[in-house]
Amino acid sequence: MNSEEDIFKGVGVEIALPTPDSFLKVKETLTRIGISSRKEKKLYQTCHILHKQGKYAILHFKELFILDGKKDTFVEEDEARRNTIVNLLEEWDLLSVVNTEKAQSPIAQLNQIKIISHKEKQNWILEAKYNIGKK
Repeated sequence: MNSEEDIFKGVGVEIALPTPDSFLKVKETLTRIGISSRKEKKLYQTCHILHKQGKYAILHFKELFILDGKKDTFVEEDEARRNTIVNLLEEWDLLSVVNTEKAQSPIAQLNQIKIISHKEKQNWILEAKYNIGKK
């Protein structure tokens, strides 16, 4: 087992951040990427950034439930969305992927993910299905 799996227990995609303030940029950007409601302007955040023992990873919210010891409902479709989001963040120069193979496959189509621009943010209800650090 390598060190990344020891820390993140094999879930998520380990990343590196280009600057110290990148953590907050990535965290805020992730609040605007997810699955939108068909009935209302509500976005459910798909992924979160986790910092542990000096390392960082992007995890699907269901992977965070796994780390908490809850029932594993993480499926390939969730992994594909996470990988697509990680790859987008890397394209936007917000991070670099440490283990590129882990983020290469599976990949979701972009039409399966809603991305809200920063200026549109106030017109949406942004909802996280997992809150890091809250019981």
